[in-house]
Amino acid sequence: MQKRKKSGAPGMAQAPKSGLLGKLGEKLLLEERRSRRTVQEYWSDLKLFASFVAPKGAIDEALVRASASHVRRFIMDMTARGLSAAAVRRRVAALRTFYRFARAEGFRRDNPVAEVGNIKLPRRLPKALSIEDTERLLLTRPAAGSTEFQRRRDAAILELLYASGIRRAELVGIDVSDVDFDRKSIRVIGKGNKERVVFFNQAATDALKRYLALRPAVPDGALFVSKRMRRLSYPQVGNVFRLYVRLSGLEGKISPHTLRHSFATHLLQRGVDIMTVMKLLGHESVSTTQIYTKVTDEHARLAYMEAHPRSRTRRDR
Repeated sequence: MQKRKKSGAPGMAQAPKSGLLGKLGEKLLLEERRSRRTVQEYWSDLKLFASFVAPKGAIDEALVRASASHVRRFIMDMTARGLSAAAVRRRVAALRTFYRFARAEGFRRDNPVAEVGNIKLPRRLPKALSIEDTERLLLTRPAAGSTEFQRRRDAAILELLYASGIRRAELVGIDVSDVDFDRKSIRVIGKGNKERVVFFNQAATDALKRYLALRPAVPDGALFVSKRMRRLSYPQVGNVFRLYVRLSGLEGKISPHTLRHSFATHLLQRGVDIMTVMKLLGHESVSTTQIYTKVTDEHARLAYMEAHPRSRTRRDR
């Protein structure tokens, strides 16, 4: 698929318009086609590091004079405060990006992050809901006092997330013109600003049509909008999702990404081949998708242990 120029997750704060962070933001957005959400996260992480280096100093000055020792102590401080390996790794990635940029632009002669090794992440299986719990979430009754517009919109959001396996950032970027009801397909912009086509089922079709029947035209053509008729933002979708998880009574950490995991896991359990699932998820490598095969293997093991007549001996009964 060719890349299509489209802004990242709407509703995110703008990157700084001046200084080194502003220059970095321009490069990431215009040259590397990163999303605005990615730029915002890098900006936040770099501001934290600058504050660590010089709590009361200017951001640019702190970043330019930071040493390898500052980087190591920053990592030690994050670890001591109990940040997850994923959070530490993300912030180190922001530093790597910034100091590569600073050297290329002549603001630094060295790279203080060069000798820092990769932060290893624990290998965890993605969490997927069972089909029964997914149905429970999708059929959850809306909150009392919500409008008919909100009820139809929220139902369409939940159905589409599970039907297509798209990410939350992809969902908020969809325009009405991206939706093809004849083919039950949607053009979405994924990571790296890459376009792909995803599909949705009849349940999502019905939910979307019920929602669109109440949704008035909006200037930017956004598919999902707020009560003020503005494109629904990344955090707003999270708020909607958390509300329905709470109303459903499901326990544990469940996010919009959990429905993406559930989508992939359930398709594999139903016999869809891994290459098709890889394409639907927008993964560039099958190795990324293979983690879901481990989930389905575990599902098979548990089902076997529960169902086999000799799983429990007579003595255990």
